[in-house]
Amino acid sequence: MGARRAGKDKATGADTDRRIGRRALLIGGTAAAAGTAVLARDELARLWWRAPGVEKPRKEGEVDYTGARWLAASDANWRRADRPDDYGIDMVVVHVTQGSFDSAVKVFQDPGHGAAAHYIVGKDGTIAQMIRELDVAYHAGNRDYNERSVGIEHEGFVDRPQDFTAEMYKSSARLTARICARYDIPVDREHIIGHVEVPGTDHTDPGEHWDWDRYMQLVRQARTTSA
Repeated sequence: MGARRAGKDKATGADTDRRIGRRALLIGGTAAAAGTAVLARDELARLWWRAPGVEKPRKEGEVDYTGARWLAASDANWRRADRPDDYGIDMVVVHVTQGSFDSAVKVFQDPGHGAAAHYIVGKDGTIAQMIRELDVAYHAGNRDYNERSVGIEHEGFVDRPQDFTAEMYKSSARLTARICARYDIPVDREHIIGHVEVPGTDHTDPGEHWDWDRYMQLVRQARTTSA
């Protein structure tokens, strides 16, 4: 806003110059300083977790989602990180395995495969976690998207709508809702996307038979329930 001109209101004689009192100025300055301090602290935390040799405590076999079972992917298919402190997480990427649950586990444990997702969801609703959400999974085919997302594979084939069962949709939706709650990710199609929507990818999953309207409704319901 432009500065107000000092003087008297002709009708009331009141001061039209609304000068900021010393107390208000001090409070405002304190608030600004506090805000700056918070930003500085957050940036310092990011730098700390990016420092070589520094990483968050981990327990072998620990999962991020209750109900998931741990099946470790080959460490050649992901890299260690300390998300969300070093890389913010603001996206979930939906994949389809183009194979069975077991075959997906097998290739993600193969060091020569070069790719793996954080989770696999089976047709029966079973969830396996293969990479910690802390870490960057090689799942999206795009480094930026890998660093900022959690990848969820779904058992089945893109051209077989019968593979996308009610149990799978519900189980996956609860998982996605929990991830969105944990990292304050908006539940919308800008932040919950298919692999086909990742820039530079040559994949088509989850394909035309994946029911996005149904899935997003289930995620919203699960998100509301968990909140």
